[in-house]
Amino acid sequence: MFKIGDKIVYPMHGAGTIDSIEKKEFLGEVKDYFILKMPIGDMDISIPTSKINEMNIRDVITKEEGDEVLKILDDDPSDMSNNWTVRYRQNQEILKTGDIFEIAKMVRNLAILDNDKGLSTTEKKLLNRSRRILASELVMAGSLKKEEAEAMIDESIGL
Repeated sequence: MFKIGDKIVYPMHGAGTIDSIEKKEFLGEVKDYFILKMPIGDMDISIPTSKINEMNIRDVITKEEGDEVLKILDDDPSDMSNNWTVRYRQNQEILKTGDIFEIAKMVRNLAILDNDKGLSTTEKKLLNRSRRILASELVMAGSLKKEEAEAMIDESIGL
């Protein structure tokens, strides 16, 4: 079980630090919630402690794993569907898993595709959200500032 001070990743939102545990009432039921402070976006997220094992929440990667993420970003793009709606659904599923290495591949592929051909507005939003999630974890793993993490991502992709 996680505790106050732990650095964790909440899929679809990114990495943050458990700041506190609070009791909150929702639909007439009082439950304990982890309050997750996010380094990017300056927001707090409430996560029910009873559901923590069902949500793909995990510890933040190590600095060495962060280096591996940067190598993935530097690789050539992998095959993706030519149909943007299929590609979008596949990428949404990747985000839900919270797998940082798969998210890095997705960010790389979408950034390269955007640079070459351009993306739909929906996919651009997905790319920006995915980059934020990736940056938040690199911030937490390497004690970086948001701007440094974003610059590292862009440099690795070659943008």
